Amino acid sequence: MRKQLIILVVSIFLTLQYTYSQGSPDYTGGLKVKLNEDGTKYFRIISWAQFWARYQDDVPDDVSNTNMSIRRARILTYAQINKNFLILTHFGLNSLNANNQSPLGRGEESQLFFHGVWGQYNLNTNHSIGAGLHYWNGISRLNNQSTLNIMTLDNNRQSWATIGLSDQFARHIGIYAKGAFGKLQYRVSINESGTNNLQEATDPTPDGPAVYAGRRLLGSKDAGKNFAGYFDYHFFDQESNFLPYKVGTYLGGKKVFNVGAGFFFHPEGSVVANDTGELEGEDVAIFAVDAFYDAPLGENGSAITAYATYQNNDYGKNFTLGQTYETGSMIYGHVGYVIPNDNKKTKFQPYASFNRRSIDAIDDNATTFGVGANAYFSGHHSKITIEYLNTKYGDNDAQSFVTLQAMIYL
Repeated sequence: MRKQLIILVVSIFLTLQYTYSQGSPDYTGGLKVKLNEDGTKYFRIISWAQFWARYQDDVPDDVSNTNMSIRRARILTYAQINKNFLILTHFGLNSLNANNQSPLGRGEESQLFFHGVWGQYNLNTNHSIGAGLHYWNGISRLNNQSTLNIMTLDNNRQSWATIGLSDQFARHIGIYAKGAFGKLQYRVSINESGTNNLQEATDPTPDGPAVYAGRRLLGSKDAGKNFAGYFDYHFFDQESNFLPYKVGTYLGGKKVFNVGAGFFFHPEGSVVANDTGELEGEDVAIFAVDAFYDAPLGENGSAITAYATYQNNDYGKNFTLGQTYETGSMIYGHVGYVIPNDNKKTKFQPYASFNRRSIDAIDDNATTFGVGANAYFSGHHSKITIEYLNTKYGDNDAQSFVTLQAMIYL
């Protein structure tokens, strides 16, 4: 297996090195088409794909240790109708593999779906409002993470804290406001909570754990809406908030230090049943504080990226789902270092990450530790990542993964 993995790494490395090494690190990506002479009316198309080969050490005897998948394949387009109006559409697929492929691409669950469709009106140069299926989320920076420029192999899963519970893949249908007061940026929203979710086939049992089913079981009047917000103060360089997607690493291209705080609140989002079977709603409340630092180190091309967050999750009494969502708390952090290199087109960035979660339902903890490295051949537009991840949940045996990713972003 080790020999096969080495051959795969070398093959993909050589392919991307010879094919994309001429790309500029400053390339801004996408196809931008001007609709008038001064460019105030335009549309832009961006496309990206991430391909995975993953090795898992502990699998049943009849299951292969190594599997390949398309982690993401996306297309995003937005149009500036004039200086005040913008419309964005984002669609694609996630985690396509041999077990969920459809013979004719028409399975019970659609492979392609909308990740976002929203329209926006600019009140002035600093403040905007919008509506639709949007990604202007609350809680933390990682709950607003762009998948184009994640530093680690993938986003910390528990930071996308509402996927499949109240939303459609981290997007809610609702209205939002976003903008900045000087160095303080904000995003707030009022959203519909989904009726069908990952627990649509689960009902509360007497004195059992909470079930995320408020809208389905209690109705939309009392449990239909949720509220979210995220606020971050930018001490050094100001990050763009033109789009909602937060950058994972600038590779030293900016000097950024931000401190943020955010929340998600869904009144009566979860439901419990008392000892007589009567249903009662429980509020879902999640909040987090975080800090992000990204800066060059000297003049030799080296740079550091560091992030840390504390997140408190209250999904209701002893809530737990799939070793992913739990009532409890979480500490997460990662750090990466760009190795000094005179070649501006090729950069290497080793990194490490750590996640520790407390879980009320099992009165125990879960820990995840990862180490990996990125090889950039044209910034994030052409990138190879390899990562080792070890995760342990309560008293279960630890699981280890080795994943190789090739990413192209145009």
